[in-house]
Amino acid sequence: MVVLLVLLAVIVCTVLAIVCVSMRGTICNPGPRKSMSTLLYIRLALFLPEIVWAALGAMWVAESTQCDRIVVSAIIATVVVSWVIIGFTVVIIVVVFDPLGGKAVRYSSAGPSLAFNPEASQFVGGLRTAATSVWEKRMKLLCCCVERDDQAHMAFSSTAELFSTYFSDTDLVPSDLVAGLTLLHQQQDRIRRNQAPTEVVSHSPGPSQEDDLDAELENCRHYMPIAAAAYGWPLYIYRNPFTGLCRIGGDCCRSRTTEYDVVGGDQLHCHFGSILRMTGLQHRDFIHISFHDKGISQAAKYLYRRLVSDGILSQAFSVAPEYRLVIIGHSLGAGAAALLAFMLRGAYPHVRCYAFSPPRGLLSKSLYEHSKDFTVSLVVGKDVVPRLSVTNMEDLKKKILRLIAHCNKPKYKILLRGCWYGLFGGNPDDLPTELDGGDHSDLTLPLLGEQSLLTRKSPGYRPNDSPLGSPTKYPPLYPPGRIIHLEEEGPSGRCSCYTAQYTAKWAHESEFSEILIGGKMLTDHMPDVLIRALDRVSNQDACISCPATGGSA
Repeated sequence: MVVLLVLLAVIVCTVLAIVCVSMRGTICNPGPRKSMSTLLYIRLALFLPEIVWAALGAMWVAESTQCDRIVVSAIIATVVVSWVIIGFTVVIIVVVFDPLGGKAVRYSSAGPSLAFNPEASQFVGGLRTAATSVWEKRMKLLCCCVERDDQAHMAFSSTAELFSTYFSDTDLVPSDLVAGLTLLHQQQDRIRRNQAPTEVVSHSPGPSQEDDLDAELENCRHYMPIAAAAYGWPLYIYRNPFTGLCRIGGDCCRSRTTEYDVVGGDQLHCHFGSILRMTGLQHRDFIHISFHDKGISQAAKYLYRRLVSDGILSQAFSVAPEYRLVIIGHSLGAGAAALLAFMLRGAYPHVRCYAFSPPRGLLSKSLYEHSKDFTVSLVVGKDVVPRLSVTNMEDLKKKILRLIAHCNKPKYKILLRGCWYGLFGGNPDDLPTELDGGDHSDLTLPLLGEQSLLTRKSPGYRPNDSPLGSPTKYPPLYPPGRIIHLEEEGPSGRCSCYTAQYTAKWAHESEFSEILIGGKMLTDHMPDVLIRALDRVSNQDACISCPATGGSA
């Protein structure tokens, strides 16, 4: 116990020193924090005796038979907490620690001169390969429950390459990026608050679009629960945490001879039981069920082959010829639904598609314009997925780096103020930066860089497609169809007890050309949030598209 107390005292002193040193300087002025690395290595070295003493404590408790029960319980609790903290720390180190450090930043500043130095070019190539490998291992660790197959491996590799490229020219830790997002959140609120009302909606929808807004909202409200039901039992239990497992437990264990065609598993019927309960449909309403989930474009091609080539749609229309064909999906499923609608357009010209929270980087400009004839997309609030694209990520990176570079406050003050602002609001004009309005086109600080993501070559884009002298870029991509945007009224993202209300409007795709930072940028993508938002819009007393005053219902 004496050794343990001494060890804990040393650890506490080391942690206090780390806290004091980390509060010095700013993000891009690491000079006052130059002793931080030494303190971190000291703290890391202290993990060894801490682990040894935790193991000795476990052995002592296991072998002890004469100690008081309360003392034994206290020691057991201490040992368990110690192991949990040690394990949690190890996971954080594995996920956060960057073994490459700032090497890529130093070489990225060399620019085109690397092309004339074969050794340096080879070294930079090795750094990029190593960075991709690091990010791939991180994502596999964080997504350990994902099924491992060729498609998953390809997805991990592609995503890891994108992330490694995105952060390869910076030497910033995750908390630096969080501070940058906090500053950007406040800056975006300030810009929107000071924006003139006439500039908010730069593209007004036509009269024909306003006329059918109510009808399309009702269609979305009808189809969204069905799209959400495709997630199966995990979403059903998430929405019904206390009774969900009991309700579908019988369906999971019951052996039933199905009259419908099932593809891709679900032997225990858990998914299908939850689908029936979430939609209110009956067994006879289903002709074909598939749990195929490989990729957006692969899923669309697979569904087209099964529906058309295998005659599933022909069978469905022979049973119910008075029905019309509607394709729905949420998130990545919305992207697959939009592509499938294009494929079925020739054989079924009256097909309709409702895409809920679709990804932005999906269609070319011409396909986007063509999809307006038969596709409606629904987006809630600051949902990040309909705003995700390589171009938007590039814009987000530049804004974060500029805010970090010209910030005059220590990082801990930025994070504390950001937590307060996110929970309780405040004055967005009080931005802790030194933005003097000058030209900050180049970032020459040692921790930052601006190696463009858009200079990566795209296989579908030829060099002569871009203007003379400009780098080869990814082609711009757009979300599908006409877009209905549900915006939350009131202080979105603030800590309050009010019930959120939403307003609906037709929105232009340009309104989603920027990633908005906020507390609900991730939760607004959840399917249950979309269902609640549609219910609250539909339950309003007045019709959505009617004028505020005058006119008749």
